[in-house]
Amino acid sequence: MPDLHHSIVIQASPMKVYEAVSTEKGFQGWWTADTRAEPKVGGKAEFGFDNGGTVFHMMVEALEPGKRFRMVCHGDDPQWRGTHLDWEVSKEPGGTRLTFIHGGWREMTPYCAMCNSTWGELTCRLKDYVEGKNPGPHWTR
Repeated sequence: MPDLHHSIVIQASPMKVYEAVSTEKGFQGWWTADTRAEPKVGGKAEFGFDNGGTVFHMMVEALEPGKRFRMVCHGDDPQWRGTHLDWEVSKEPGGTRLTFIHGGWREMTPYCAMCNSTWGELTCRLKDYVEGKNPGPHWTR
């Protein structure tokens, strides 16, 4: 099973980085404006794209404030179904390291490779959002 990995150092506190990857407002700031999220274990999250043409339904599996947030995809796109999104946050000299894994892919397909490229772009967008450069969400609706 391939996993997609990204890691970046962000000039902000671990809690600020964590909030960007675990709250509705945070996701709306860099990923998609069409976000609904309950930041609690068992909470539901929905991420809409292309005016609702695509919606990813997730369930929060783990959260450790300031450290880790994990969701699992249920339904929707068959290649995303059963995959998990993990964000880990750790303090280090010069900032906070964010490590992201989109894991559990069944196989490496062209779509999986495209998602990996997109996550790389989104990781940089997330960094800019947290550092106050306010890029706005990649998808506005």
